[in-house]
This record gives sequence, C-alpha cells and structure tokens, in this order.
Amino acid sequence: MKSQKILNDPVYGFITIPSELIFEIIDHPYFQRLRRIKQLGLTDFVYPGALHTRFHHALGAMHLMHVTLDHLRTKGIEISDEEFEATLIAILLHDIGHGPFSHALEYSLLRSIPHEKLSILIIEMLNRELGGRLDLTLKIFKNQYERKFFHQLVSSQLDIDRLDYLQRDCFFTGVSEGTIGADRIIKMMDVKNDKIVIEEKGIYSIENFLSARRLMYWQVYLHKTTVCAEKMLINLIQRAKDLKAEDKISGITDEFDYLLGHKITESDFQTNPELLRIFLELDDLDIWGAIKLWKNSPDYVLANISRMFLTRNLFKIQLSNIPFEKEEIGILEEKTIKKLKIPKEHLPYFFSAGTLSNYGYLAKDRISILTKKGKVVDVADAADLPNIQIMSKIVEKHYVCKAKTLILKP
Repeated sequence: MKSQKILNDPVYGFITIPSELIFEIIDHPYFQRLRRIKQLGLTDFVYPGALHTRFHHALGAMHLMHVTLDHLRTKGIEISDEEFEATLIAILLHDIGHGPFSHALEYSLLRSIPHEKLSILIIEMLNRELGGRLDLTLKIFKNQYERKFFHQLVSSQLDIDRLDYLQRDCFFTGVSEGTIGADRIIKMMDVKNDKIVIEEKGIYSIENFLSARRLMYWQVYLHKTTVCAEKMLINLIQRAKDLKAEDKISGITDEFDYLLGHKITESDFQTNPELLRIFLELDDLDIWGAIKLWKNSPDYVLANISRMFLTRNLFKIQLSNIPFEKEEIGILEEKTIKKLKIPKEHLPYFFSAGTLSNYGYLAKDRISILTKKGKVVDVADAADLPNIQIMSKIVEKHYVCKAKTLILKP
C-alpha cells in the first residue's frame, strides 16, 4: 500500500487501515455488503438516528482492537506482527455473517443458523480466495490458537465488539445512559496466564460497563416498539414463505426468492458452497424492496403488514413481569380475530406472544480482575460490588403483540 488509508469515523475520528491485506478485505464485495445492513435493524422506528451499519461497527471494532493490542505491547505482552494483523482481521470480520436487519431475521430466513457460524464459513471462503492468508485469523476466531487471550478480545463478555457497539449505539441513538469508558477499560487491560484481566483500579469502569450494557438492552435493543416491529417483520417473512410454498409470490430478487423457497440448514452450506454466495447477495434493500411491492399484493396478509411497515402503523404490544396465563392469551386471540375479522388460521401473522430476557453479567464467562497483590478473581466476587452480583440474575419480561387494525386498499 503506497500510503496508509485513513477513514473519518464519527465516534473515534480518524481510523487508519494498517495493511494492504486489511484494505483488500474491506474493499471486497462481501465486506462492502455490510454497508447495506443496519446495525440495529428496525430500531430507527424508535430512535430515528439509529441508521448506522454493520460496516461502521466493524471498522470501529478494528480501530479499538488496534488501540488495545498497541496498549498490551506497552505492558510487555509479546505480540508478533502476524498475530497483530490476524486479530485485527478477526474482529473486522466478526459480523460478516449477519443477514438483512441483523438479529431481527437471524432465525427466520435460515433455520437455526447463528451469524457466528456463517461468519466462519465466509472467512473460510475468503481465506481460499486469498491463498490461505487468513489461516491464523481463523484459528483465533474459532478459539483454536494456542494463545487464547486473542480470542477473548474477539469474543467474550468483555470483548472489543461490545466496547464498540455500546459506544456507537449510544452515539447514534442519543441514549446517554449506555455511555462507557472504553478508553479506560482498554488501558486497564493486561494478560495473566494467557487470559485477559483488568487491573483492580479499573473495577468501577467494569461495573459501569455492565450496568450500561444492561440498560441499553432494555432501553434500545429490547425496546418494546423495536420488539414489536421485529415480530411483525418475522410474521411477514413467514407469510411470504407460506405463499412461496404455494407459488403465489413473485417480483422479488432471485436470491431472496431462493431463500424463501428453501429450508436451509447449516449442513446445506457445507455441502453446497453456492448457497453462501446466494446468501451474501442479500441485504436490507432486498427486504425493503419486497415490502414496497408486497403492499399491492392480492394477499391481504402480505399487503396489510407491508403497508403497516411503510406507514409505521405498528402492532400494539403489552408487557408483563409475570407470564400470561394460557386462558388470558386465548381471550386476547379471540378478541383479535373478532376485531380484525380474520380467519383463525391467519391469526399467527397478526398476533405474537413470547418472552424477553436480559442479564448484566454471566459468571460462567467470567471477567477477571487482577488485584494489587497479583491474585486473579472474578469481578462478581469483589467485596464492594454487590451490583454485579445482582446483575447476574436473568430478568424476564413477557409480551403479547397484536395488530390494532387492518388497512383497507385505497
């Protein structure tokens, strides 16, 4: 690379692309596709500024990883240039397996295939294209490299991914409660016995990080309106799949049409590499383009939910701290059928019930504190941090969401 490429990021300022290989990956069509996938799916229905993309997030995470590895080197941790670059690429590509609308359709378009597994398949494909230059990146990403702390930085309860998305999502949503001191957390990082640890003087920054993440889940990621919009989208895709099975849907991109018509599992990707290329052609624009066409569909289910999306006429959602009784849900279902004047078999498209869960800290994926005496302890065991122990409890909220009315054709 004749000169280092520099990007201007709204969160961190100037970001440097440090190597030719990294620039080549960023310039690849698979990575450029992330420009067309929003980071927070449908959250802009609640926070209009939440229009940032997975592309933004991946570059920001790479920048923070660069800062982190530089810092660890200053503490005497030996990191070779090859390890440095491979770890930057691992965090750069950690979300490349996301499909349209990020998490919203993760288990709808495909069958029980988390984006992390698709990311591995895509990195393997890129590695073949790049002549094996991502071998070390794959080992780090899959936690198969002997120096385990590199994988911790890519994927753990205190990884660089979370440090970036919390700052970035706060910035674009304007939700200041999620603000964290990422710079201080990074400066407090060290490596002990091949594990990432946080110096004891940084323990309150960790407490703030865990509290902020928990607040962001309830206030942003699991906001009731966002949940409702995502359930609507899932129901819409399910209706499209049902119509595709009857050959009653058309006018969408070939790739979207293919995924609607096939029940694809993880093993299918292993046996048919072409499926991955089909998946990588899909982004948010395919779905929005289909919704604009479907608003005029002769199928009233498809047409109504599509019009609801385009006019932000969202389902009504009801939350409860205790589970809804079966009889109570039955009554709500009957009321919805009567109000909308729909046949019972169409109710699942206009009615959803379920449970949301959130936690601040999971002890099984521990965050380790390095005390002044050189002892490594779990952050939850710190004597004066009862809040973290409380945050270890998983909190559940139960919901019912249903269409308020149908939109008649003009």
